[in-house]
Order: sequence, then C-alpha cells, then structure tokens
Amino acid sequence: MIKMENKLVIGILAHVDAGKTTLSEGMLYLGGSIRKMGRVDHGNAFLDTYALERARGITIFSKQAVLNMGKWVVTLLDTPGHVDFSAEMERTLSVLDYAVLVINGADGVQGHTQTLWRLLHRYRVPVFLFVNKMDQEGTDREALMEELKQRLDDSCVDFTEEEARLENIAMCEEAALEEYLETGGIAQEEICRMIAERKVFPCYFGSALRMTGVEEFMMGLAKYVRLPVYLDGFGARVFKISRDEQGNRLTHMKITGGSLKVKELLEVGGDREEKADQIRIYSGTRYEAVSEAKAGTVCAVTGLSHTRPGQGIGLETETAIPVLEPVLTYRMIFPEECSVHTILPKLRELEEEDPELHIVWNEELNEIHAQLMGEVQIEVLKNLIGERFGVQAEFGEGNIVYKETILEPVEGVGHFEPLRHYAEVHLLMEPGERGSGLQFATACSEDILDRNWQRLVLTHLEEKEHRGVLTGSAVTDMKITLVSGKAHLKHTEGGDFRQATYRAVRQGLKKAKSILLEPYYDFRLEVPAEMVGRAMSDIQRMNGIFELPGREGEISVLIGSAPVAEMRGYQTEVSSYTRGLGRLSCTWKGYEPCHNEEETVLALGYDPERDLDNPTGSVFCAHGAGFVVEWDKVEEYMHLENVLPSKEETEPEIPAAVSGRSRSAGSRREEKELEEIFTRTYGAVKRQLPEAGRRVVSAPSYRSPKRAKEMDEYLLVDGYNIIFAWEDLRELAEKNIDGARTRLMDILSNYQGYKKCRVILVFDAYKVEGNPGEIIKYHNIYVVYTKEAETADQYIEKTVHAIGRKYHVTVATSDGLEQVIILGQGGHRMSAQNLHEEIEIAGKEIREECEKLPSGGKNLLFAGLDDETAEYMEDVRLGRRKVQDSSED
Repeated sequence: MIKMENKLVIGILAHVDAGKTTLSEGMLYLGGSIRKMGRVDHGNAFLDTYALERARGITIFSKQAVLNMGKWVVTLLDTPGHVDFSAEMERTLSVLDYAVLVINGADGVQGHTQTLWRLLHRYRVPVFLFVNKMDQEGTDREALMEELKQRLDDSCVDFTEEEARLENIAMCEEAALEEYLETGGIAQEEICRMIAERKVFPCYFGSALRMTGVEEFMMGLAKYVRLPVYLDGFGARVFKISRDEQGNRLTHMKITGGSLKVKELLEVGGDREEKADQIRIYSGTRYEAVSEAKAGTVCAVTGLSHTRPGQGIGLETETAIPVLEPVLTYRMIFPEECSVHTILPKLRELEEEDPELHIVWNEELNEIHAQLMGEVQIEVLKNLIGERFGVQAEFGEGNIVYKETILEPVEGVGHFEPLRHYAEVHLLMEPGERGSGLQFATACSEDILDRNWQRLVLTHLEEKEHRGVLTGSAVTDMKITLVSGKAHLKHTEGGDFRQATYRAVRQGLKKAKSILLEPYYDFRLEVPAEMVGRAMSDIQRMNGIFELPGREGEISVLIGSAPVAEMRGYQTEVSSYTRGLGRLSCTWKGYEPCHNEEETVLALGYDPERDLDNPTGSVFCAHGAGFVVEWDKVEEYMHLENVLPSKEETEPEIPAAVSGRSRSAGSRREEKELEEIFTRTYGAVKRQLPEAGRRVVSAPSYRSPKRAKEMDEYLLVDGYNIIFAWEDLRELAEKNIDGARTRLMDILSNYQGYKKCRVILVFDAYKVEGNPGEIIKYHNIYVVYTKEAETADQYIEKTVHAIGRKYHVTVATSDGLEQVIILGQGGHRMSAQNLHEEIEIAGKEIREECEKLPSGGKNLLFAGLDDETAEYMEDVRLGRRKVQDSSED
C-alpha cells in the first residue's frame, strides 16, 4: 500500500441555483488558478465552457480544474445541479476523495439535495457542507443547522463555532466522547478520521458571491482532509467519455493505483487491449499533456475506443449500477432528407458522452427513440445534434420508460442448430432485489462446457439490453447464471452461442411469471394547512402513498411516493390551487410494480412472438435441415437435462381453478392464501400455467401425490355464523367473543380427531383496517382470519370454487344464499344445526368407546390385549412371582 502525497479529488454538488459554480470560482481564485472571478449571470464562469451553459446559467457537463489549497494539489470537479443532468453528476462520485455539498441558505434543504445526500451515502464519500447565500435577508443559521440535522444527518456539526464544535463532535462517536471527557479536547487526526469515515459532517456558512466565509471554508477543508491510500498495482476508474474540438475521443479517468504511462497497453474489455496515445491534465478548457499520471491524478486519455463510464481498469472493479436513470422516452423526428440509418451511429457517440441519454432503435417502426431525464435535456440534445452534425432534430410526446422483471426462479433453455452449427445454453434466472439491475454469473462445470465458451456466453448476456415479454421493455432486477451448456467439437462457432444465449433468456421469460415495473418519485409536498385535504385527495387519486401529515407552522407537509406517470405536471397544479404558496419537490425513488399493469400492457400492445429480433423459440436440426421449435416445446427437444427439477416431478396436482395465471396483484394474493392451506395439508402444489408454461423451484421438498390423494375430505366452517347460531356459544360471545372463538376451535379440534377430515375454520376480519389476513394452525385444524374488505363468505366461496370439483368439500353455515352458491360450486352444505347434531353424535360415539375400556379410571397394561395373549402374559407374571417367593424363602 502506498500514499500519494498532496493529491486530492474533490467534487462540488448542489441543488440548482444554490451557488455551486460561484463557490467554485471563488475557490479557484483564492487557489491562484484564475486571475479574475467570473459570474454565472455574466456568462463568463471559468468552468461553464459550453455556450448553452453560459446562455442558461446552469452547469450541464462536469468539468475539472486544478488548484492549490495549502499543501494540497486539488482536482476540483464541478458537477451539474439541475435534476435533468443528475446522472452526469452521479458518474463523478465514484472517483471523489471528498465532496462539498452546497446548500442554499435562503431555501434550505431541497428535495434534490436529499437525493444527493443519499447518493453520497451510497458511494461512501466524506462530505463538507457550505451553506451559501447567508447574506440574503431572512436566513437563520441556527434554524438552518437544525434543518440539516433533521433532514440530512444528526452528525452535521457547525465548524465555525469554536466553543461548541468539539462538544458536538464528541457526541458523534463514543471513542471521541471518552477522549473529550478525559482530556477536554479531541486530536486533529481523530477529527480527520471521523470525517473520512462519515461520522462527522463539517458545516460552514457564508456567501460565495461576496466571498464571505469562502477563505475560512478552504482553510477548514485543507485542515481536516487526509491522504487517500492506493494499491501498488495499476488501477483506474473511468467516469466520463467526451470528445475534443477535433473529434478525438477522450476517456476521463482517475488513476487509483500505480501509474499510467503514455503508449502503455490497457486491457479495456475481455481480451481487448488498447494503447494510451496521450495523457491530458485538464483545467477548464486548457490542458497539459504529460508522459505519466500517478495515483490520485484525474486525466483524459486518447486512443481508447471501447471504454465506458463506470468501468474499472487494471485492479479496479466495476462500479455499482447508477441509481438515477432516464424515466421518459421520446420519438426523435428528423428532416426527410436525413436518413435514420446515417444519424443513428452519430447519436451513439452522444450516448457515450451523456449518461442520461439512452438511444433505442425500434426496428419494427424504423424509428429512433431517446430515453431522457426531462425537458431541459431535450433542449441541450437539440443543440448538440445541431452543432455537431448539422441536423435539426425534434422530439415527439414523452412517454414513461417501463421495465420488467420476474417473480420467481426459472430455467431458460436456448438451442441453435441449423446445419453445421451447434450450441445449447441453460440459464438460471432468479429475481433480484429492487434496484439491483442485471447480474451475470456462471455455475457451470468446465467438464460440461469449456471455460472459453462460458466466457462467451457471459459476454453475450452483457452486450445486449434484453427485452421482456409483457411490453418489450428492458428486463432488470434479475440474476442470470449459466448452469449448463453444450458445444460441438466441429460445428460450433461463436455466433452460435450468441443465438442460443439470447433465445434462452427469452424462453425463460416466457416460462416465468413476469411483472411490469414503472418509475416512482419520492415527494415532499408543502401546502397551507387548510388545503391539506385537497393534497391528500390528489395523492390518492395519483395512486400514491404518504405518511400522516406533519405541521411546520401554518404549513402542512406530506411525504410519500407516487408513480412518475401520475406526478407529471402536478407542480403546476400545486402552484395553481395554493396560489403560489405550495411547494412540491420530487426525487428519484426507483422502479416499483406498475399500478395499472393490465391497462398498460394492453395499451402498449406488444406481441413477443412477432418480435423477430428477439425470438422465444429455438432451432433444431433433423434430416440435414434446421427447423424452429416454439418456446413451450423446446424442453421436449433439448439435448441436456434441466438443472432445476420440473414441478411435474415433485408436486401433486391441484385444480386448475387455483392454478390459472392472473397478472393482477389481488389475484396473486388470493392464490397465495389458497396455497397456504394446500401446502399445509398436501405439501407444495403444482401449477399448470396455460400460457406462461411451467414454474420451477430450486430446492423442492414435497409430500408424495399418493399421500395427498388420501386426504380428500374438507370441512369449511363459517366461524361467526356458527357462534351466533349455537345458543351456548352465543351466550358466551355476548360476554367474551375471544372465549367463544376458542371454545369453537376446541370443539372442532375434537371433532376433527374423530372424523379425520381437514377442518378449516374461517373468521371475518374484513373490517379490521390494514389487516393482510392470517392463517394459523390450532392443534389439528386451520384457522383463517380474512383480510381487510374480504368476508368469510367470499373466502369460502373462493376456496370451494377452487377445490369443490375434485375433493369432497362440506361447508357449515346457516346463510341460505351462501348454501345455494356452495352447491353451485360443487360443494356440500351443512347447516349450523346439522353440524351441532354431528358433533353431538361424534361425542356420544367417543364416550361409548371410552366406556368399553376397563373401569376404575386406570389404564391397565393388559387391558387392550386379546384373551389368549392376556392369559399368556398373566402366566408369565405369576411365574415371576413364584421366583420372587422362592428367593424370599
């Protein structure tokens, strides 16, 4: 491990209009990098080099500058503050040693500020805070400090107050508190350590425009940062791709270990090596070409054509998947004389440079679609296309960017075997945590498939954006593992595994239960107290959720989340009905299950079988010719066995009424409840999915079908109906309803022990707000408490409908209408009185059996033996007594 003296990389982040670029100008001026401070409103800021940045007064692209700060040589990265360019900012976080978060003292903590704070936490970047614009009327330092503690972190400490600073720092860590109590102080090195470990967040106050507090902030920054530690071997982290005025491709990276020399070969992907032609150290628009860049240096390298943002080179690993993603998609419209096939590769260049931009080619419609963050980015993109390519582009109406994922593991099989070609791939596809993206791995033995073929399969998995089968949207939140595969010694070529891999993914998606995901916002809505009812109604209408309203003086605050599709344009509505007094701030939350999946899937009208670029079936060979096999028949032709066992091998059947597929969340919950009962009685159950194919599990443990067939009699009891129909239970219920329930449960437990049927006792809980429903086992019976808004009648009808045609099902209730419905579903009815009589008869028969036992209340050893065996045992007993008697003599 080595320490690189004097070099730091510090990024400046902020909500738009917080004064971030102005603070950067002040730091560069005091650090001697510029002779005169520029101003954003004058259009001459040193780091705003792009014409549109100067025209709009916002930072669009991250820039770097080098300045001296005491003993430190600092590379300062100025990042965009506008929400539309947040992804550009996020890319820089992976290369920062420290971050400066600028807060607008007049507005306090904004919604986007909290997004930045969460990102800094995710990338584990130590943070200094500078509260700007303190010269404006109405700013209150104490109130702002309290807000920082509440909305960011309780470890925010005011470093401008000498007396209280050490005491507040000591409260952030137990070891620091002990040192403070023992010595009355805390060593500077300890404070540096706590800051580096994100246990303390120093806060400074001032006005960047008036240069108030900026010098003190820089002195504090220089005092409390410490040297980063790097590995001896070479490593680098790519965070940005751009092009210079001559069109040269620039790879911006931070050297994180060893050093990089000009003309050195770098491994930039797989077995590909490229040469670093030139190493540039930028400061604004100027740069210095150097022969070597040591660890801690941020540089731009020419000659690399296959690098990408987030890539790790050398000893560095890949960065995590970016949190911020485009949520809107637009159709791009070009002049008639401009060929889409000509402009598409040029747009791919912009896609490399702009992490917020995703270019999608729609082969079916012969259209180019752009996935973007918002309206401001559209203006920037228009300017870039016009300046660089001389083409005037327009954008159609924006639509939401959806994604898809799966709910449970499945094995996808792809086979590609036209004449003189061969490849088969088996992939285990498992759902991942929300926001985890796609992860790829291999668990295949090299005895089955050679390592080189395995690496090729993983490359093909990573090289493409795989489309789902519901809407054709990109799939996400899934781990795909290569578990088996096969090649041919003579006929297999690399492209064969590409085809087999793609088809395996699609076949698995067709088999799996897929769900649609849509983007969500976290929001903070502030409205006058008298208007909070309207706000709550709006959020409910938009399918959002929120916490109980809070109060801040005369303002009510709603905090929650809602679909992006519903929240679009709501800011204007808030301003209208609050007469400008309301404020809405939205931050990116991530992708969640779509609130109107069926409607959206129908509206988008995607047919996976007509998507010729993404086939779901496989190609096999017979009699010297290839033929296509549809996805649901592939497993009948495949050459390797499934790694996951099929459910036919491990599970008993249940009625198709229970196993039919439904995409609605309500139906899925109902299926799960029924499965609870069946799993407890039969073991796990088999589904026969009509279109989605079979589902599979990774570790089955089930009872045999033969055992399941023996348990074919069910008794479903409407609990409260029986309680209030039986006189003794009704009287008990008037005094203690819990006691009546328990008494009925005990009676039915005794009855089940005699009759040997399966008893399911159902109680209404539909009026219990927020109740999700519950199934418990009470001795030898099952007790169901229905969920909110579901009655016992509804639950019983649903269950009888599912099992009434296959099993002998009796329902005990005195509800006349319910009895008619039960008969229609294939069940048998029993009134409350009939059940009472049945239980009394069963009790009588139990007593008669007990009376046959020997009297005296004792359970004698030989009481249950036949006469012959009893006589023999008696002789043995007497024989032992004789032995005992003789021994006594």
